[in-house]
Amino acid sequence: MQKKLDSLLKAAGIALPDRQKQQLLGYVGMLDKWNKAYNLTSVRDPQQMLVRHILDSIVVNPHLQGSRFIDVGTGPGLPGIPLAIVRPDSHFTLLDSLGKRVRFLRQVQHELGLTNVEPVQSRVEAFPAEPPFDGVISRAFASLQDMLTWCHHLPAKGQGRFYALKGVRPDEELAQLPEGIELESVVRLQVPELEGERHLVVLKAN
Repeated sequence: MQKKLDSLLKAAGIALPDRQKQQLLGYVGMLDKWNKAYNLTSVRDPQQMLVRHILDSIVVNPHLQGSRFIDVGTGPGLPGIPLAIVRPDSHFTLLDSLGKRVRFLRQVQHELGLTNVEPVQSRVEAFPAEPPFDGVISRAFASLQDMLTWCHHLPAKGQGRFYALKGVRPDEELAQLPEGIELESVVRLQVPELEGERHLVVLKAN
C-alpha cells in the first residue's frame, strides 16, 4: 500500500511528509475495516480507495484559499479527511446527517490524532455558520444549484468560496448561476489512474 501511495503521489507531483502518508494509509485501513459493517463507500478495494478517495481528494488542496472549511455531505470524510491530513494548519468541519458516518469520523479523528477536524451530525440547512467559512466544499450535491440553495448561508460574504467537485465540466449549470454568485474558475483536475474527468468549480459568494 505504501508503494502504491508513493507512486500515485509521484505521478501527481505531490510531496508529503511521512507522517501525513501514514495518516492517509491509516484512514484507508479504517475505511476498509468499517466499510464491511457500515457500508460507507461502494469502493471495496483499498488500492482503489487510494486512487478514488485519497488522490481524488488531495489534488484539490492547492486550489483552496483560507483556513476554515466545511465539507458538506462528507459521508465517510471525503474529501474532508484527506484534505485535513495534508493541510494541518486549516480547520475542517465535517457535516453529515447520518449518525453512523459521524461515529466513523469521530473514530478516525481519535485514531489518527487529527486535531483540525470537527465531525458534526446535522442537516445542512439547520447548521449555523458562526463565524462563516472561507470555503464550502462538497462532492455530494447532484447539481451546483442544489449546493448553492442548501449552503448559501455558510460562506463569508465577499470572500467565501464554494468548491464543488464534479465529474465532467458542468457548462449547462454554469450558465444558470443565480445572482450574487460569481464563477471564479473551473479547474480540470489530474488524478493518476482515475478513469473519467474530474473538475473543480470555484464560485464566489458576493
